[in-house]
Amino acid sequence: MQNRTLALGLIALSLIPLSAAFMFYERPQDARDTTTQNAKTDKTPLVRDYSPVIGPENAPVTIVEFFDPSCEGCRAMHPYVKEILAEYPDNVRLVLRYVLFHGGSEEAVRILEAARIQNVYEPVLDAVMESQPQWHDDPEVKAAWTAAESAGLDLEAARNQLNSPDIDETIKQDMNDVQSIKIKGTPTFYVNGQELSKLGPQELYDLVKSEVEALN
Repeated sequence: MQNRTLALGLIALSLIPLSAAFMFYERPQDARDTTTQNAKTDKTPLVRDYSPVIGPENAPVTIVEFFDPSCEGCRAMHPYVKEILAEYPDNVRLVLRYVLFHGGSEEAVRILEAARIQNVYEPVLDAVMESQPQWHDDPEVKAAWTAAESAGLDLEAARNQLNSPDIDETIKQDMNDVQSIKIKGTPTFYVNGQELSKLGPQELYDLVKSEVEALN
């Protein structure tokens, strides 16, 4: 574990060039006992019943990420969030909430939601995030469509699913919650209802680790 913590600390140094993106790029318009922790999370706009969940539905530790698929900081953090989920496969789940702060964000979210309908959400999410530099702020997000197809998305079906009432409602409610919670930048993380005060891989790992250790 000590080696892993050190490794994450070194990895965090690699994100220093992106610190400006975390601080400025995502600034838009206005926009614990285990049972108690989960109850607090579920009674706030942090988690909705429809939100995408990666990991066990009933995991005692919940990471909520307010996430814009076109956000460079979100792309930078994505692999480290996956590492945390892999380290605690039984105790940690990720709940994704959508934030639309960039030109191509809504189209990318609709691609992801179509992937969820087709049960290929995680591979499509990974592919879309990895390809982000090729479609970032492109209103037509052409490279995102290509990446999604390579990850298993049926494009013909997806184009028919994009504008479904359910996806419309998901986007509307998420953006209402973004405004009510006063989310000002992405990614913004909460762990069991506690906001991550300083953005970075090590800081997120340490907060999740403390919540997992509190289970014992």
